Amino acid sequence: MAVPKLELRALGNTGLKLSSVGFGASPLGSVFGPVSESDAVASVREAFRLGINFFDTSPYYGATLSEKMLGKGLKALGVPRNEYIVSTKCGRYREGFDFSAERVTKSIDESLERLQLDYVDIFQCHDIEFGSLDQIVKETIPALQKLKEAGKIRFIGITGLPLDIFTYVLDRVPPGTVDVILSYCHYSINDSTLEDLLPYLKTKGVGVISASPLAMGLLTEFGPPEWHPASPELKSACQAAAVYCKDKGKNISKLAMQYSLSNKDISSVLVGMNSVKQVEENVAAATELALFGKDHETLAEVEAILKPVKNQTWPSGIQRS
Repeated sequence: MAVPKLELRALGNTGLKLSSVGFGASPLGSVFGPVSESDAVASVREAFRLGINFFDTSPYYGATLSEKMLGKGLKALGVPRNEYIVSTKCGRYREGFDFSAERVTKSIDESLERLQLDYVDIFQCHDIEFGSLDQIVKETIPALQKLKEAGKIRFIGITGLPLDIFTYVLDRVPPGTVDVILSYCHYSINDSTLEDLLPYLKTKGVGVISASPLAMGLLTEFGPPEWHPASPELKSACQAAAVYCKDKGKNISKLAMQYSLSNKDISSVLVGMNSVKQVEENVAAATELALFGKDHETLAEVEAILKPVKNQTWPSGIQRS
């Protein structure tokens, strides 16, 4: 049987076609444990070989290390620049947040140097709920438009956790100004609230990327890191669901990936990867979904276990007053 290629999906009105699985490069910054340069390069190469064409990073990940590692990996591919799509971010740094026009304008040059690129496809304001949304609208986005005109970036995006930040900004900028939103932890088995926003985003012509299908480790056999902000109730429900899957010989992470991938209105499901093995597992989840469809029976059982905590989220730190 021929293995299907990773599906490519249109990203809003950008004309870009992203692989349904996107490569989240934050782990390349050794954010979740040390990653060698050779492992970083090998995972980027394997991802590209298996059909992943979308790579996402930020200067904040690993205090710029993620961008440097991704840059080395992409360079090692030795393929024409138009064969892969790169997104990075601005406004969030190891030192803190700064969404000023001056800082984000400087930021792109620093990122391009680390990535060893002449331009990025998507440049996103990173975790905007920590800044002033009015500054994002009036100062940051106009500065990014100038970078677009200068050819340093192709498209403009915004990212963050609370979903209301997206409507706040998109209602206040001219249509077509913001091309993409990146949402995380709101389209997974335990929380699908992003779904309610999809029709609105479609009318705005805005592309949708959804990150963290495993809810930052909640939907894994190992469980989340200690610092995870979810409630004890949500953590224990997810743990019970993971145990249920394991007892049935299933893997909750694969189930979670397939759940997130099955909504075609989401252009790419972004998942962090730092090894060839992880790349292969994530692509296999997509391939199996294309061949055999969702495991409806296990999914129904897991949804039943998670029902009492469905759509329970957590504060993103500093909230907008």
